[in-house]
Amino acid sequence: MTLSEFDSFRPTKPGGRRRKDGKSARGRRGDYGDGSREMPMVPEPEFTSYYGRPVVKPAPWGDDVAIYLFLGGVAAGSALLGVGGQLTGRPTLRRNARLGALAAVSAGAVALVKDLGRPERFLNMLRTFKVTSPMSVGSWILSAFSAGAGVSAVAEIDRMSGHRLPLGPLRKVLQAVEGPAGVEAAVFAGPLAAYTAVLLGDTATPTWNAAHEELPFVFVSSACLASAGLAMVTTPVREAGPARNLALLGVVGDVVAMKVMEHRMDPIAAEPLRQGKAGTLLKWSERLAVAGGVGTLLGGRNRVVAAASGLALLAASALTRFGVFEAGLASAKDPRYTIEPQKNRLAARRAAGVTGDAITTGG
Repeated sequence: MTLSEFDSFRPTKPGGRRRKDGKSARGRRGDYGDGSREMPMVPEPEFTSYYGRPVVKPAPWGDDVAIYLFLGGVAAGSALLGVGGQLTGRPTLRRNARLGALAAVSAGAVALVKDLGRPERFLNMLRTFKVTSPMSVGSWILSAFSAGAGVSAVAEIDRMSGHRLPLGPLRKVLQAVEGPAGVEAAVFAGPLAAYTAVLLGDTATPTWNAAHEELPFVFVSSACLASAGLAMVTTPVREAGPARNLALLGVVGDVVAMKVMEHRMDPIAAEPLRQGKAGTLLKWSERLAVAGGVGTLLGGRNRVVAAASGLALLAASALTRFGVFEAGLASAKDPRYTIEPQKNRLAARRAAGVTGDAITTGG
């Protein structure tokens, strides 16, 4: 008999079993029913699969961010077309592209600020410049692009109003800097179109992270689709030649980049791009991109066909951004897309003979 204060927690003494000869088997080795050895107070744990349990937290972003992704691409490509119209003597294309860039970047900024909750949060991101942070670098890219796009667009608005804007002596300054401002916006157009892809790939979201190498090419091609489509809708065909060329380049780039990205990704991590809502959006994106490209190639000099093709390209670009966005959110909700790619990478490292680091072990 013991006097331990923990005796009350001791499991109930198991009943003795009877041998065939009628004697009790209580005293046999391994039974310990007499209290001479501690009994387990907690049952042996049953380890189950991680499936069904959250592993990574989904990004706290809503549709406002997806809209910003799309509008950022429209603005970036439009700035390129604006400088193209500026350098090739196409005033209508230059004007429409510049105004499109300003409208898109302004609406995108509104969507971004709405997601942030308060405008000062965006301003706070400009207090520092951190090269290793895609969000910090992206904030400065957006600001620099917006400055150039804004100056060149205001010059167009002043010209359209018959120089009636109350600019006074600033008008001559505006006229002198509008050309360099358009070029400056075009310089930041590529980084603006690509940095959002880098931002998504830098997260722990499985599908976005697995696509981080090819996703910038997808987003830049998507930006070409969107801006070319907008220009084809708003600009007469006689001046829309650069937009048609950019559209064809964007179609090829978008379709090829998506196929390469899905092929190089882990098959499990790529599943959300083909399934559910995201899969539907991306399938229609590819169809509309191909249809818009065929229409541009065969009938781009017809005003009606050009406008219809432009709308198809705009829709394709939007569906690409929303599809990739939805795929990432879906992958974060299912632990399978986190655990299985990790196991595949571990197996690949072991197969390659890498077994002596902190990630793999020799077993």
